[in-house]
Amino acid sequence: MATNLLTPQQPRLPGAPADYDPNYVNQLNNVLRLYFNQLGNSFAALLDSSGGAYLRNPYGAFSSNQDQTATANTATLMTLNTTDFANGVSIASSKITVANSGIYNLQFSTQFQNTDTAFQDVYIWLQQNGVDISGSTGFVSIPNRHAGTDGHAIVGWNYFLYMEANDYVEIYWSIPNTAVSIQHLAASGSPTKPSTQSVVATMSFVSALPIAAV
Repeated sequence: MATNLLTPQQPRLPGAPADYDPNYVNQLNNVLRLYFNQLGNSFAALLDSSGGAYLRNPYGAFSSNQDQTATANTATLMTLNTTDFANGVSIASSKITVANSGIYNLQFSTQFQNTDTAFQDVYIWLQQNGVDISGSTGFVSIPNRHAGTDGHAIVGWNYFLYMEANDYVEIYWSIPNTAVSIQHLAASGSPTKPSTQSVVATMSFVSALPIAAV
């Protein structure tokens, strides 16, 4: 379940008697103890056991410097092998895993190449914990090879996902024609241009508050 932050309720302090009364002191202590327990629970939910997980906003930025290919009409995982930044989000090949529950924004971009003289299609979708996410499939066409140069396109978009602690998400792709691949491009000159990662993915924490009813 999503972390639920409850607002501490202002305590109703009992009126003090004119003379010392141990019962009044016990009642006052009980009221204050309940209030401080509310404060402690709220701060514990906010700070988490790691001492501020949600205040530090978990995030991860990952990429791949490898070419990637697929068999025609076969679900194939996009892989990541480089961690650029990470706090509470990690990768293991294709899996992007979060350490804290909450809503996350997954964004990705992929550098596709088409060596065929006709436009070729690509399907891209998500799985969470090994299960397809309904409505996540994208369908795009990669430009054809022209004037002796392969067709190229960067394809990307983003999703909001609710993730429990230790949940993972993966990006799948499928092609009808193996002329399409995912390419890492080396640095090139005149003018000098830096290298291109084949896949880039980021996972950004959005909120740990309960999911609103729709």
